[in-house]
Amino acid sequence: MEPNIADQLSSLGQRIKTRRLALGLTQKAAAERSGVAYRTWRRLEGEAKASIEDLVRAAIALRCEQDLARLFPEPAASSMDELLERQRQAELMKRKRAKRARF
Repeated sequence: MEPNIADQLSSLGQRIKTRRLALGLTQKAAAERSGVAYRTWRRLEGEAKASIEDLVRAAIALRCEQDLARLFPEPAASSMDELLERQRQAELMKRKRAKRARF
């Protein structure tokens, strides 16, 4: 049986709170550090209800931003051709970003 949304939200809110406490931060300090309103932070921990932007801000404030990339991993390539195409696309994007950074 799949966990329901309420269980997932409750668990996420509790993990945010646990992480904040482990870092020795009050809710107010964590909210200020993240740029999220104090009321929103309380709702984030209590109900795990906030915008995606607020969640990302909280993750950064709690030093968990590296874990965000693991939320929605890219599916495995179904063939070697697909894998090579993905690598080519990634290289093109890397070059475009480097070119924009020079200007």
